[in-house]
Amino acid sequence: MQKQVYPPQVLKYIPLFYVIWSDNLVTASEINVVQNTIEQDEKLSPSEKEDLLNWLQPKNPPADDVMKNWKLFISNSKVKLIESETHPLASFSEKIIRHYHTATVETTPLEHIEVNLGIQPNHYNHLFDVDVVHESSSNYYDAARLDQLLKGKHTLLIDNFRQTLNHPIFEWDIHRNKENFRQKVLDQVTFLAEKGFGALAYPNDYGGTNNMEGYAYMFENMMYADGSLCIKFGVQFGLFGGSIQKLGTKKHHDQYLTDTGKAKLLGCFAMTETGHGSNVRGIKTTATYDPKTDHIIIHTPGNNDNKEYIGNALHSKMASVFAQLIVNGKNEGVHAILVPLRDKNHELLPGVKVEDNGYKLGLNGVDNGKIWFHQVAVPRENLLNKYGDITEDGNYKSDIKNPNKRFFTMLGTLVGGRICVARAGLGGAKYSLTVAIKHALQRRQFNDSIKVQEDLLMDYPSHQVRLTPLVAGTYVYHFALDKMMETYCDESQPDKRVVETQVAGLKSIITWYANSTIQECREACGGKGYLLENRIADLKGDVDIFTTFEGDNTVLLLLAAKGVLSDFKAEFNSAGFTAVLKILGIQLNNTLTTSNPVYSNKVDKEHLYNPKFHKHALNYRTRRLTYTLAMRIRDYIKQGMPSYQAFLKVQTHLLALGKAYSVELAYETFSTYVVTMEDDKYKSLFEKMATLYALHEIRKDAAWYLEQGYLGSTKSKAIRQRVERLCTELRPHLNSLVNGFGIPEHCLTAPIAQ
Repeated sequence: MQKQVYPPQVLKYIPLFYVIWSDNLVTASEINVVQNTIEQDEKLSPSEKEDLLNWLQPKNPPADDVMKNWKLFISNSKVKLIESETHPLASFSEKIIRHYHTATVETTPLEHIEVNLGIQPNHYNHLFDVDVVHESSSNYYDAARLDQLLKGKHTLLIDNFRQTLNHPIFEWDIHRNKENFRQKVLDQVTFLAEKGFGALAYPNDYGGTNNMEGYAYMFENMMYADGSLCIKFGVQFGLFGGSIQKLGTKKHHDQYLTDTGKAKLLGCFAMTETGHGSNVRGIKTTATYDPKTDHIIIHTPGNNDNKEYIGNALHSKMASVFAQLIVNGKNEGVHAILVPLRDKNHELLPGVKVEDNGYKLGLNGVDNGKIWFHQVAVPRENLLNKYGDITEDGNYKSDIKNPNKRFFTMLGTLVGGRICVARAGLGGAKYSLTVAIKHALQRRQFNDSIKVQEDLLMDYPSHQVRLTPLVAGTYVYHFALDKMMETYCDESQPDKRVVETQVAGLKSIITWYANSTIQECREACGGKGYLLENRIADLKGDVDIFTTFEGDNTVLLLLAAKGVLSDFKAEFNSAGFTAVLKILGIQLNNTLTTSNPVYSNKVDKEHLYNPKFHKHALNYRTRRLTYTLAMRIRDYIKQGMPSYQAFLKVQTHLLALGKAYSVELAYETFSTYVVTMEDDKYKSLFEKMATLYALHEIRKDAAWYLEQGYLGSTKSKAIRQRVERLCTELRPHLNSLVNGFGIPEHCLTAPIAQ
């Protein structure tokens, strides 16, 4: 074939055109970007513009012989394509021009196209018969800057804590004996307490700094050291100490809180029972006030009513025991009482029985156990009496008269623990993603020629699609949890019901996300991911339980969904409720009517990447599910069905609403943060991650959107293609993004991540 000669101003576009038509990278709407750039390129003559524009007809692509000529030109140049350059394709074209011509050519227009179309090296490095200088990642984004954005106002604390984890006591190892493992973790917890981290969330008078937000961050970072450390730390200072702080009064704080923060008083949080699990209100343990002795008698009525899976059960001296408080023969509901378990010689006290839960799937450095109480008497003063008290004359009193409100107010004070669990799960996901992506940026496998270096795992589109949305999700959930903890700690908002609903939903979707992410990372690393030394296997076992403690995720999603419904009238057949339904129904129907059919099949990039579309789609799903759920419940009740049975009938609907609400909340929180970013360079990156998260979530629920007529098949397909494209666009920056998690080198010990 005779090689055609192209003038330099035309030649600069040839590699771009070859990529476009070889990989079918652009839609008709995106070809407009190229067309507009060509038309505005003042260096091109009218005839050159005409030639180029003729090659940009979607219905009339370049002929095969033209394509072969382009490839010949590129191949004969012997120019190396360097992936790590800021604009690899534009630089590549510039070098080709220099090979064939002496003229200097401005390639800025090509850079504009390269950025706007999101063309990345793995779109084209397999197309050219030239050497490609493979760089595993781009350094365009600074990992330290990303880490700074994630740490926010807690930078000093987090940096100090991460440096503390560099002590030899935190060196990760494989433990096969639970007793030895538990002792090491206890030593680690004591060490952190001595450094002041245990009391961080407590008031200044008790060794702390009232920094609950910073305290939550430590959970994420402790996961980088060991999951068992994270959980035992949380039980000691968050659950046991937190119950004293949040449910007790000054007398309890003065007597116990300082020693708890220093780990001089080890305690446990005895709420869950074998027979009742998540049903805290239905627990059977009793706390009966005896006016003759002025003591409270703690008792386990049946063998299956014991406290179950209690962390720190074997090491603790005292327990916060949740029990039905009975005063003067009346059950006043669930309250917490401090109950000593062991004496100074660590021997169990009379009436207390503790059994080891034994080996578990993970977290074997935590001493979980079962506890029974047989007529154990404790002073009346041991009742944590912030929300309910027994007076000196033996009567019960509470400022919250409604027992239901009192119960939920008491439990609401402990919502911070759910945020910490979600934060810990996120830490496990971050660690696993870092290992998996660093492995994929080194590991090579397969190629179409035995003479050529094999391709990086991370350059395969399938590998990008399986991991990149998870990285985007990590950033989204990080900032969502930041905001939740900030809101939870805001004392100017005494009514915590809204944040309780939000946290219930976020804890569920984030811990489920963490588990699925760790599993995906395990598989993405092949057999290497199965080796204990690479830490993913341990994280898989440790994080698994996060979906069911501090609230079973399914139960919490039901709670979140009921919170969404709480704005409606309690009586579902009331006129007020009917009016709300009618208004909401009209709004939804109007939205859908104005959407179809043009909106449901709108596929241009500007629309699909627009946050307004993402918010509209996610909000529409939440509102539609709310409306249809409320209608179903109303209809069941109209038929005479008891409200409890009505809710049972719609449980799967409730779960769908809880998840939809939580996903919308996470996206809305992150996108709100992104709007405030002042650095345009990093703002653009975060916008891209927000877009990927939103489209990925919409894509996962595509069946529902299609059923509702919100999406047409064309738009659904376009969203899938855009998800794949965004994964490719983020590919060069994945190493920077996972380095931005800030995992210290002394914690990142997995050999395949080195």
